[in-house]
Amino acid sequence: MTTPMEENFKYYKKAEKKALEILAEMKATTPKKMDIELALLVALFELHKDDMPAEAIGEIVQGHLEQVVPYYTSQPPKET
Repeated sequence: MTTPMEENFKYYKKAEKKALEILAEMKATTPKKMDIELALLVALFELHKDDMPAEAIGEIVQGHLEQVVPYYTSQPPKET
């Protein structure tokens, strides 16, 4: 039997996998990273726009960055 936290993590991993698939499709669509970055940010605002003001959405994004940046700071860059 899984706990609610384990169940939530399972859903997160499924969403993360899908997001990475979408990213791969976006990379095949445009070589411009800025286009992809802006499109992903717009998607975040679209996700929440009916529920809260833009400023609150920006705070959510900032909060997520505060969690994710330390993880990626500890990861060595991949050689290409």
